[in-house]
Amino acid sequence: MSLPEPLAFSAAWVAAWNAHDVDAVLAHFHDDVVFTSPTAARVVPASGGVVRGKDALRAYWTEGLRLMPDLHFTVERVYAGVGVLVLTYRNQAGGLVDEVLVFSEGLVVEGHAAQLVAGESPR
Repeated sequence: MSLPEPLAFSAAWVAAWNAHDVDAVLAHFHDDVVFTSPTAARVVPASGGVVRGKDALRAYWTEGLRLMPDLHFTVERVYAGVGVLVLTYRNQAGGLVDEVLVFSEGLVVEGHAAQLVAGESPR
């Protein structure tokens, strides 16, 4: 499991998102990626929150950016595990999100976005 350098990856990831450059974000993802997100469930209701494949992920993120033209992320923490990076960031609304990225051969094969539950305070 080849993991990219965590801080360099997070810097490139957030720069691509903040530039709204979907192709630059997708460059880190495997063609057969599986991505889960509560936002995907809202943006692409038929997905049930599970997006399969790079083309479907491109369509989801493109639509998400269309719906949220002010999207902006600020990375707050980066965690590294065995074959896994976890990015904690704030979105444009100030919401906290953790994104768990599972890597194989340097590319993300699974991604899971989890949002802070309302009423919880960050620790």
